[in-house]
Amino acid sequence: MLEIGWFSAKLFMKGKLIREPQYFWRQVGIGTSISSLLLFLLLLLKFPLWLTVAASSLTTGTIMPFLLKDFKMK
Repeated sequence: MLEIGWFSAKLFMKGKLIREPQYFWRQVGIGTSISSLLLFLLLLLKFPLWLTVAASSLTTGTIMPFLLKDFKMK
């Protein structure tokens, strides 16, 4: 299992793992932006830090599979 992870990490660093890197980074950027906006919005509304982190993490974990549903690897 560790060998597969190590091999995938090496391919990723070489740029040979992802078929469409622009699509991948765009979708990750969209997910990160949504999460960051939610985090800062809830902090501005004076919610407790633990609640804002939990809410933004849950939201990010929920939307990322939908954003990366067409993600293709080589």
